[in-house]
Amino acid sequence: MESFIIEGGRPLRGTITPQGAKNEALEVIAAVLLTPDPVRITNIPDILDVNNLIRLLQDVGVKVMRNGKGDFTFQADELNLEFLASDKYVKKCAALRGSVLMMGPLLARFGKAVVAEPGGDKIGRRRLDTHFLGFKNLGAEFNSDDERHVYNIEAERLHGTYMLLDEASVTGTANVVMAAVLAEGTTTIYNAACEPYIQQLCHLLNAMGANISGIASNLLTIVGVEKLHGATHRILPDMIEVGSFIGMAAMVGDGIRIKDCAVKQLGVIPDAFRRLGVQIDVDGDDLYIPHQSHYVVDSFIDGSIMTLADAPWPGLTPDLLSVLIVVATQARGSVLVHQKMFESRLFFVDKLIDMGAQIILCDPHRCVIVGHDRNKQLRAGRMSSPDIRAGIALLIAALGAKGTSRIDNIAQIDRGYEDIEARLNALGAKISRV
Repeated sequence: MESFIIEGGRPLRGTITPQGAKNEALEVIAAVLLTPDPVRITNIPDILDVNNLIRLLQDVGVKVMRNGKGDFTFQADELNLEFLASDKYVKKCAALRGSVLMMGPLLARFGKAVVAEPGGDKIGRRRLDTHFLGFKNLGAEFNSDDERHVYNIEAERLHGTYMLLDEASVTGTANVVMAAVLAEGTTTIYNAACEPYIQQLCHLLNAMGANISGIASNLLTIVGVEKLHGATHRILPDMIEVGSFIGMAAMVGDGIRIKDCAVKQLGVIPDAFRRLGVQIDVDGDDLYIPHQSHYVVDSFIDGSIMTLADAPWPGLTPDLLSVLIVVATQARGSVLVHQKMFESRLFFVDKLIDMGAQIILCDPHRCVIVGHDRNKQLRAGRMSSPDIRAGIALLIAALGAKGTSRIDNIAQIDRGYEDIEARLNALGAKISRV
């Protein structure tokens, strides 16, 4: 198991560029299964989850050509469908949550799909009901093989229909959309997720010959087509990484520019940090975060305590609440954070409390942070990363702490952040991998 050793208290300054979006990459790479023609995708991040999905596609028989850094061409013209039922495939799926995104394309093109109960972050229950209910509405049947922990989905032909998703699940919406593009007739999906990841997936599918309207809304209309063809696509900058860098710049920055952010696609993310008092300047498509001697938590108009809560897009993404919590520990003022989606995602705050943060964990979904106003520096410690987002939050805390910290289980961070220690060391951090 690899770990990070972090020397805290070093100011960071300079310019950093965000990687391609992890969540979008998983969706659009899975979409290559929908056509036998070549699909070229650029700005693919070099991270563990994405690389594992690419390797899984290769195992299935997808031809993968690396044209350059982050630039790949995929061709799914000769797939080994027997491998999809093998124990080896099931084992690999179980270690990679992104594997669930293969269900929709395989079901649409070949009439059957197999998926294992997926792995990923240990942040609470992440059900697949939305995926299966969507497939069932399209005419598929599924059963669970409890001995192998496998789900089997089959359909001779999918048929378009109206459906109301039980929740605005991002991966659920992506899977149902990819299944519906080759279905017979028209599919209408209400309560669809509309995150930039979904918008980008729909744009790629349309470039491949699909007929999707309502993009960027929660009401998608998909007119099924007979087949899709090849296309090219560029992945957006990762808005979660942009948010992580904003938090890092607020905590330990001495003037940091985040380049090429696709600012218009960030939604309320910059405003969430501004509510904590963080100054963010927009310069074209760049963000500049100057040195923050102090930042003061805003309050609502009626004077009540600031509350930050996650919500489906265009609300605040739950993936940044961990970073916002860390930033709030050094603010002037108090803030209530309400994590609604996952019941185990706030448990990492115990590690911040051990570092000296003033945080009250009210229940599995809520915590109150009383900011130190930089009067009390966090102290170094040894900790373990429970998931991707808590991992980067702990890394930010360690960068601002007094002394040398160690973070174990950094494979979790590697799942979502490309070469993070080298990129931060270039800004003045001192992080070593052991």
